[in-house]
Amino acid sequence: MSENKSNAILNPTRRQALSMLALAGASGLVIPGLLGKDRAMAAAPDKPTGQMVVGFSQEPTVFNPHLLHIEVDEGVHFAIFDPLFNVDPEGKFTPALAAEVPTVENGGISADGLSWKVKLRDDVKWHDGTPFTAEDVKFTLELMVDPNFNSWRRTGHEHVRDITVVSPTEITWKMAQPFAPYPSILGSTFIVPKHALGAEADKNTAAYNNAPIGTGAFKWGSRVAGDHIELLANPDYYGDGPYLERVIIKYIPDMTVMYTQFKTGDIDVVGLQWITPDHYDEAKGLEGKVVEVVPTATIESITFNMERPQFKDPAVREALYAAIDKQAIIDALYYGLPTPTESYMPQQSFYYNADLPKHEYNLDKAKKLLDDAGWVPGADGIRAKDGVRLSFSNSTTSGNHIREQVQQFMQQSFKDIGVEMTISNLPPAVMWGEYWMMSQFDSVVVGLNFLTGPDPDTSDYFMSTSSAAKGGAGQNTWQYANPEVDKLLKDAGNLFVPDERKALYLKLQDIVRADLPFLPMFQYATVRGRKVGVEGFAPNINNRIDTWNINTWYWA
Repeated sequence: MSENKSNAILNPTRRQALSMLALAGASGLVIPGLLGKDRAMAAAPDKPTGQMVVGFSQEPTVFNPHLLHIEVDEGVHFAIFDPLFNVDPEGKFTPALAAEVPTVENGGISADGLSWKVKLRDDVKWHDGTPFTAEDVKFTLELMVDPNFNSWRRTGHEHVRDITVVSPTEITWKMAQPFAPYPSILGSTFIVPKHALGAEADKNTAAYNNAPIGTGAFKWGSRVAGDHIELLANPDYYGDGPYLERVIIKYIPDMTVMYTQFKTGDIDVVGLQWITPDHYDEAKGLEGKVVEVVPTATIESITFNMERPQFKDPAVREALYAAIDKQAIIDALYYGLPTPTESYMPQQSFYYNADLPKHEYNLDKAKKLLDDAGWVPGADGIRAKDGVRLSFSNSTTSGNHIREQVQQFMQQSFKDIGVEMTISNLPPAVMWGEYWMMSQFDSVVVGLNFLTGPDPDTSDYFMSTSSAAKGGAGQNTWQYANPEVDKLLKDAGNLFVPDERKALYLKLQDIVRADLPFLPMFQYATVRGRKVGVEGFAPNINNRIDTWNINTWYWA
């Protein structure tokens, strides 16, 4: 974050803080040097031209943006759908389907944050030609909290009351309570069509979910499961672009193969999960390629299923953390590119807690923690307590060769302290489907962006009611439950002044670090690659996927 940006909002009043929602204030994550390049860009074409192939190492499989999904699915969502407003790389909100971003100054948000009025564009059509109206916004907001719908997020939306369609281009609602993260939540809430999805009896299994229509720059074309998705230019798009006639999202599960296809020119942009660090030295010298190291908000962790009996003992989680040589993993396998962390909060955030206890690799400490907690080695060397063996599986995506090496590191270290870890990796579509979302795993190596756009709220991940396996809606797949965490999240959501919110989020990070529902490893520094001539590509730490602005991509 730049010094000027943070100083401008150190001590705003409640009203001033509300008025700054459109700017995202101190919540924004800004990476200096990535927001613009000092070079002339070629002019965009007058009409959609050419094709671009984007490689993903995970397969998008969820095309209704409001069903349970992961980051890679948003690679399709951003192309097909639009929210009311977007979040740019500087953490600022910019209008999309909304004619303007609601603020206190323009009358869109009341001074107490309880009354909202959103004015909508009048020139937007769905991909089937039906006009977009306020009825679609109302339908979407109600869908998010429909108890019969497997919503991926109810946080924030559950406070919305009295939705009123004033006209086709204006909608109002009340909030049951002020909720500071709601602008960021709306910024990642894609609007879906009432006339198409609303007509379906069961919206969880609707035909719409496999061939969606949106308002976005690209229309659904076709899909070959396990291989690729074809997206076609929307000639009636209201915004900038699209400048490409066609986008192919290609699924390449083996990351070495994905890098090879980038080298040979078979793919034009390396998307999620990018170029692995062991290829960086070679990649940065490739002719005709642009390769950059880009920090992201994503945190790599070893995540536990807290409902498994072996992980209910905090001493076990502490011991496993002490048995991981985190720095050696970063240096040897990731070539020193990522930054070790103790928090889920990105280190560029205004809300980051830099004073958390530092990890110490210490096998003797790990053994003592288990000894003191009563975990006794058996005849096979594996510890047990009260009939529970300290044995569990660890999973991640098959084909991610670096993570597979991390697993082997951990497997040996854990064996040294009397813990058995088996490796059970799965194809991405299986790994990140119900196995992950419904907490069917023991433990997982995973990278997650915990934030909602530029806002520090993490209710979707840490609120006890956000576990899908327990009937909630959210991303609390570790089934973590701590009443103090629930209270802090609720209290912080009711505050609008950044410094007041910060005190609560610092405390929240303290508690999560002490509880260790996951072992924080490092904050990502990703190696992004694209062909020379790809224009419009812009890293955005406030979004979870590279294709957040694919409407502006084109060939020079």
